[in-house]
Amino acid sequence: MDLKNKIVILVDDGIATGATMIAAIKEIRDMEPEKVVVAIPVAPPETVEELKKEADEVICLQTPALFFAVGQWYQNFKQYSDEEVIKLLGNL
Repeated sequence: MDLKNKIVILVDDGIATGATMIAAIKEIRDMEPEKVVVAIPVAPPETVEELKKEADEVICLQTPALFFAVGQWYQNFKQYSDEEVIKLLGNL
């Protein structure tokens, strides 16, 4: 993908440590985007602070002090197999 001079928005269902998102940001930075935005519903406050060092903007709806896992913030946090995701995307 050509991301040069484009605004890139990285979205996740929630972030615990931020390691994977930081790796993604660094990879995308090599493609010279205009701006990198991270959009997430929930993450620990210290993780959000680390993400702010890497991304141009971080949007996080909740930063609970007592954070154990992303799944604790969802009523249904079902895990999907690769095959299920491919099937669901095929229906778009």
